[in-house]
Amino acid sequence: MGFNAYVIAFGGLLLLGGRLSDLLGARRVFTAGWTVLIGGSIVAAAAQTAWVEVAGRAVQGVGGALIAPAAMTLLMTLFAHDPKELGKAMALYGAAAPAGGTAGVFLGGVFTEWLSWPWVFIIYVPIGAATLAATRLLPAVAPRRGAIDVLGAAAVTAGLALAVFAVVRAPETGWGATQTVLELLGAAGLLALFFVIQRTVRQPLMPLGIWRVPRLGSANLAMTLLGAAWIPMWYFLNLYLQQVLGYGAFASGAALLPMTVLLMVFMTAITARLLARFGAGPLIGGGLLVLALGLVWLSAVEPSGSFVVDVLPASLVAALGMSLAYIPAMMAAMSGAPAEQAGLASGIVNTTYQIGSALGLAALTALATSQGAGRLGDLPALTDGFSSAFTAAAVIAAIGGLTTLLVMRSEKSAAAARREQPERTAPGEQIGV
Repeated sequence: MGFNAYVIAFGGLLLLGGRLSDLLGARRVFTAGWTVLIGGSIVAAAAQTAWVEVAGRAVQGVGGALIAPAAMTLLMTLFAHDPKELGKAMALYGAAAPAGGTAGVFLGGVFTEWLSWPWVFIIYVPIGAATLAATRLLPAVAPRRGAIDVLGAAAVTAGLALAVFAVVRAPETGWGATQTVLELLGAAGLLALFFVIQRTVRQPLMPLGIWRVPRLGSANLAMTLLGAAWIPMWYFLNLYLQQVLGYGAFASGAALLPMTVLLMVFMTAITARLLARFGAGPLIGGGLLVLALGLVWLSAVEPSGSFVVDVLPASLVAALGMSLAYIPAMMAAMSGAPAEQAGLASGIVNTTYQIGSALGLAALTALATSQGAGRLGDLPALTDGFSSAFTAAAVIAAIGGLTTLLVMRSEKSAAAARREQPERTAPGEQIGV
């Protein structure tokens, strides 16, 4: 319940967080986000009831929704005049998200087995304090003129939050349940209202012209499918280790560390070089296909399987695919956006990844449960359920890879045609894919 509260708040507020970063200044929003996150962590750690913990997790989600787009905007601003250093900085930023998830499982196991569960939240306090101290060294970015689109912000925040809420609850309530259908219809109505508002107000939260930025749409589609494949893989792999192979929380977290190491090393040392040489399209498409290969390998897990033979090599292949695709997709979504909309572009790409993650996890959880993953203690049934989830995630990744290769190739051809007519070329279209 607490995790769902975080996901709902985080996913619902990312777009607003990105726009606030543009209007109020990225450093100011980044600082505010960490302050809110620390506050939420203290509330969750001190909670004596489940509802207080849920409230603390929701506050953490609000802080995270401010931090994520502001951090990316700061990087784009600080290294705007040095593409090589920008690539390195984005590699470090990109590695933190997927690698942080697997590292978090390991640390969570350490805290729950050797200390106590509040330490899962307490750890954010010193990290946040150190980050706030370091933030003082960053140059301030002057806020831009403009009003906050309150109606648009309310509509999109409520719509995204309701959509995420419906999706994460659907495995329990049922996809065809009246409650789920009404929630999804309500979310669709709110998001439709948001787009109507954006067409009518003078200073919209999300100027619709941003979707004319080259590769923004295709890169966000890739991020949606990447999240829909990667997050369920990480989740079901952890369940397989614990419920089938009998690993404890600490051991299962430790088993995921090789993936974390590969992600960190490959993203920070290699992906930026490959991006400079081959462009975003081949890496995104190829990375998604490699991820699909790793997922197909994982789908062959057995009730009597072993970590070294059945899990480790397949998980490393999947992590390699993630390492290839994640940063190029982020860069493709951000590179063509005007400087005054960098935070918005960041908010959009973070939102699509989170929505894809929530949709993928909810749908594949329902699939796995229907195939036997809900029968605790029945190892063959559990394995069949997890295997079906890995297979479905592989299909999602493969579709994403093939679609990205086709769409970005088409966009590259269109960009080349426009370059032959310089007087009609829009800013930002000169960056290759």
